[in-house]
Amino acid sequence: MEPAAPGTNVTLRDVAAASGVSLSTASRALDERGTAPRSAAAVHVRKVAEELGYRRNSFASSLRRGETRTLGVLVPRLSDTVMALMFEELERAASDRGYFAMVATSGDDPDDERRAAETLLDRNVDGLILATARLDDELPKLLRQRGVAHALVLRTDGVSPSALGDDEVGGYLAVRHLIDLGHQDIAVATGPSFTSTGIARLAGARRALAEAQISPQESWLLAAGYGIEHGYSAGEALLGESAKRRPTAIFAANDNLAMGVIAAAHRYQVTVGKDLALVGYNDIPLSSRLATPLSSVRVPLDQIAGNAIDLIVNPGREPHIRKSMPTLIPRASSGSPQRPSGSSG
Repeated sequence: MEPAAPGTNVTLRDVAAASGVSLSTASRALDERGTAPRSAAAVHVRKVAEELGYRRNSFASSLRRGETRTLGVLVPRLSDTVMALMFEELERAASDRGYFAMVATSGDDPDDERRAAETLLDRNVDGLILATARLDDELPKLLRQRGVAHALVLRTDGVSPSALGDDEVGGYLAVRHLIDLGHQDIAVATGPSFTSTGIARLAGARRALAEAQISPQESWLLAAGYGIEHGYSAGEALLGESAKRRPTAIFAANDNLAMGVIAAAHRYQVTVGKDLALVGYNDIPLSSRLATPLSSVRVPLDQIAGNAIDLIVNPGREPHIRKSMPTLIPRASSGSPQRPSGSSG
């Protein structure tokens, strides 16, 4: 079958006629929404359409239905590895469902975030996905009041539709791992107290400590930012010359924090994996490639992305807050089991 000459507009009717099927059958076979039909007739129609050079005008058909098949994704910054990875997964999940994902960055300022959201809404997106982190963020409330379809990703305010990892379970797994290795002197460097992730990961860490009847020093429970520089400052406080006593293990509530702790440990001649056990969070690709590979809690970003998209394109299905289960990935940074005090050999 010869493709159409350049400039020729191949219509759906042409594809139906060449395939020997009805117009409605051809339309269903070529509909990009959801999962493509797999019947022999549908496969045949798609093959004929490709040979003819047929190109479906998704934009026009979406406009007729009052939608653009486009979703806006709002992130603080794409220089953050987790945010970049999250957007890639959202883009992939949107595409699988026949949507296009468009990203905008907002920084950490609420006014900038609101302006970025309005910019996306001005482009008639069908919904917004917010990866911004503050619990005191007013934007989700404003979107609810305006009836704008939206979902929060990697965090929740407890009200808006949300897709995230179970951060409390993740914090528990990290600290339970350190306890199982024999550690009692455990510090936690977690995210900011204005984030649901920081609060939940610390709650999980506290639960593991309480379960093991370990009373942590309050000075070893540090709320920081999520940058490498925050991890370095936490490492200085815990391992530096001013520290009265050093912990033998640290749970850093994201991998950037953990890498900052590693830098501080190096400065104070503390060997990670030997003198200090360390666990991070998110399991970014760099974690396994460090000189001492980092133990980390892996979050299923692909599953979270799919949940976030579905919360917008298939609204009304319960639950509206969907948590995916994290997994601990042990590596060399958490070291070997601690010997009981007084043991020899």
